Order: sequence, then C-alpha cells, then structure tokens
Amino acid sequence: MSEKDHGEKDAVIEQIREAFKHVVLENGVGLLQAQGIDDYENEATCRAYREQDEKMNWEAIPVESLNKCYSSPCFFDAEGMRFHLPAFLIADLKEELKVDPIFHLTYLNDYSKSQLGLLSPEQRAAVRSYLLWVKNQPNYEIDLEVIKSSLETYW
Repeated sequence: MSEKDHGEKDAVIEQIREAFKHVVLENGVGLLQAQGIDDYENEATCRAYREQDEKMNWEAIPVESLNKCYSSPCFFDAEGMRFHLPAFLIADLKEELKVDPIFHLTYLNDYSKSQLGLLSPEQRAAVRSYLLWVKNQPNYEIDLEVIKSSLETYW
C-alpha cells in the first residue's frame, strides 16, 4: 500500500472516530446480547450477556469480541448498530476483522435500513467514506457492484 493510500485510510479511520466519538449504547442491543439472541438463549441469559456488554466506549470493544460475535450485527436494533458499527468498520480498515461488514451496509431492506436509521449526517458521511475506500480495494472486488449500488441509492 502506498503512503498516499495509507494516509487516505487513516483519514477515513479518523473520520469514523470523530463522527461516532460520543455514541453510547443507551438501551440498544449489545454485542454479547445479540449473540445470545442469535443462539436462541433465554431471556435471563441474554440479560446476563447484556450486563457484560460494553455500553459506554465502543473503542474499548476488543477485536477478538467483534470476530467472535460476527453475527451480532444481524440482531442489533438501531441503537446497537450505531454503537457497534464504528468498531467493526475500523477493525476492518485495520485488517483485523475476520468477517466482512459490507453486507450490513449494502444489502438494504426495510429492516437493515431501520438499523441504520439513527445515524446522523456526519455518521452517514463516515460510512460513505468507508465504502468509497473499500470499493477501490482488491479484496472487496467481489462486493464491488453492491457497494456501488448502495453508494448511489442510499449512502
């Protein structure tokens, strides 16, 4: 990767950090809680998972947890998505994420759009910058058409 590319990627990371810096989980679905929902755990177990969830600082979520709970974004509500999304995007940009967050940003139906419904204009712009960055990367070639389409129609 060229110095210019590194600089552009670092700028996208900083834009994401800035756009989401004050976001907290509030009453949203947490990372472990969502994993419990995915695993059909009972309400008491999901509550116990929520107690363990990071709620105040998305940057404190270890990448290992993001990788372990890779299916959690499917079960986030809008508050949960807004809180966790920057952690997933930055981990992906740093090439630390073992899963691809592109699906949740490009295969947009009513449910997935509702998950993204709380994003501010600044946060939406940061997600757009992320998508613009990844669409030019060789390892996202398989997602190129859906990335382009979502950039044209939603982001």
